[in-house]
Amino acid sequence: MLVPCLLLGLTGCADTRYYWQSVAGHFQLMQAARPIEHWLADSTTPLALQQRLKLAQDMRRFAVTELHLPDNASYHRYADLQRHHVVWNVVAAPEFSLTLKTWCFPVAGCVGYRGYFFEADARAEAQAQRAAGLESSVYGVPAYSTLGWMNWLGGDPLLNTFIYYPEGEVARLLFHELSHQVVYVPDDTVFNESFATAVERLGGALWLARQAGPQAHQAYADFDARRQQFRLLTRKTRNRLQQIYTSAKLVGTDQATQATLKYQAMQDFRVAYAELKTRWGGYSGYDAWVAQANNAAFGAQAAYDELVPGFEALFVRAGRHWPAFYDAVRQLAKSSKHARAQQLKQWAIEQ
Repeated sequence: MLVPCLLLGLTGCADTRYYWQSVAGHFQLMQAARPIEHWLADSTTPLALQQRLKLAQDMRRFAVTELHLPDNASYHRYADLQRHHVVWNVVAAPEFSLTLKTWCFPVAGCVGYRGYFFEADARAEAQAQRAAGLESSVYGVPAYSTLGWMNWLGGDPLLNTFIYYPEGEVARLLFHELSHQVVYVPDDTVFNESFATAVERLGGALWLARQAGPQAHQAYADFDARRQQFRLLTRKTRNRLQQIYTSAKLVGTDQATQATLKYQAMQDFRVAYAELKTRWGGYSGYDAWVAQANNAAFGAQAAYDELVPGFEALFVRAGRHWPAFYDAVRQLAKSSKHARAQQLKQWAIEQ
């Protein structure tokens, strides 16, 4: 996920208020960040946080030496923002489509979300989208990437919003955000996020295999098992909704019928989720997402996993060699948006 507005071109914001909340929010974060060494030398820093910061330092070195991710200023500082999320994203989509509304900025191009440092602003934007006739959703984000543009100011910091995640998840998150500094293609959110997700999955698995202990393995296994089951459920529902909308266009189904079919699909989704929660012993980590699930939420999730199998197949084709993989992705990025998506899908099939 990318920083809203500030690094996407200072003249590219749709309105002055959005520009200023981006500037204020990002610099508030930068001011709160201190070098990890300072936190470790501070006697008031809790032991649990010290241990996590040391672990994050190991992950950062691993990212450079093993995954060949950028060796720069990012993730050598830490900030406690005194809140659960660093930004809140707003996504929006039509009533009978999973295609996200896009907001366009210089440098980053068009993306399928709009990020806010203040939750109230995000909620207000979501309401505005609903007033315009779109379905909208707001979700909190634990970290974002500045694409390396802020390394001269100290780089992207570690944050309290994710530092206590399961060990494997912290590693994946760092690898994901750093990968945005390796390859980023304007106007193609699905390509960028799927690439970063592939790096986090491959790199995270490598970290767990080489660096983590049995306890971390088990904690992450439990966490990831629930995530994979939830993603499978959402993917099935997303495909079902897409089929409803596509079929309606082909045969001319009226909106009332579409609405009925959509309602049933969403009801089935929530029933299936309740069954998953029972199997999980009541784990409620996805309750907030499910409560506001709609076309916008399902459309946003697609960006993070749609092309991942293709990137994983490309990694194998590159001999599981990270520099060769990154070079192949850069070369692929030169193709048209449609051509590179089709190529990735074809590689996934062939794998």
